[in-house]
Amino acid sequence: MMNNTTGSSRKYEPLDQPTTCHDCGSDHIILDNVRGELICKNCGLVVSSQLIDSGPEWRAFTSDEQKKRSRVGSPMTFTIHDKGLSTMIGWEDKDAYGHKISARGRAQIYRLRKWQIRTRVHSSQDRNLSHALSELDRLTSQLGIPKSVKETAAVIYRKTIEKRLVRGRSIEAMVAATVYAASRIKKLPRTIDEIAQDSRVSKKDLGRCYRLILRNLDIKIPIASPIDYVFRIGTELNLSGKTQQAAIEILKKAKEEGLTGGKDPTGLAASAIYISSIKGNERRTQREIASIARVTEVTVRNRYKELVKELGIKITI
Repeated sequence: MMNNTTGSSRKYEPLDQPTTCHDCGSDHIILDNVRGELICKNCGLVVSSQLIDSGPEWRAFTSDEQKKRSRVGSPMTFTIHDKGLSTMIGWEDKDAYGHKISARGRAQIYRLRKWQIRTRVHSSQDRNLSHALSELDRLTSQLGIPKSVKETAAVIYRKTIEKRLVRGRSIEAMVAATVYAASRIKKLPRTIDEIAQDSRVSKKDLGRCYRLILRNLDIKIPIASPIDYVFRIGTELNLSGKTQQAAIEILKKAKEEGLTGGKDPTGLAASAIYISSIKGNERRTQREIASIARVTEVTVRNRYKELVKELGIKITI
């Protein structure tokens, strides 16, 4: 019989491989984790019972208990140069039982730790990756980039090393370019100006490395949509969800009319938010919106006039 490892509440999960019910022929079969049974969702027939539990033999009711009882390490990740598979010697001067280590033992562990660090980074590629991924960690932390985007950026950087694109170029610029490419792939609203500002490289160098990645790597970058920037700009302006949704509707109409092609997505998002804020009685100035969107007031004004004129929107200033 299967045991629930997190509590006594019953859980039902859909199966990855569909099974057909013997009675009604339905393929809507679900798994009852508590009883270890396959149940037909259509007629309630128990298709199979006493399934083998492939989970751990222990139970945990809190996250702390789960961490203490788990016997596995962290999952493999591309954000560490050795993918997190090597052994780490901790910096605590205590043994497995929590007892303090003698001075002679500390000296021995210090030498072991030093050689262990040296063996982890033994080639020029490992040294490059080690430096680049520490810079990636710093940059993504400063920009508030989520873990999934950080993982994608690490994969892209590894591909640039395989293609020998990093040689002779700034590691910081290549890391910043991979972060921008990963943000575009995951549709995360981050502009090239923001990344250049926090990456300690110029916008020109970042753009040059980004174009190099596009030319040499087989990755598809989706076209940036102004809708992706609406929620971020609207949240920083403390606008309601209704006003942000109104801005999205304006941008959808503009796309249908062919007004978004060839224009800066952040400028379009800023102008749509300006219009929706006026119509929703949450007025924000062009200067406020332009400052948060990192565009000029002239851009907001020009895009605003185009949208109002072409879409026939009536605005009362």
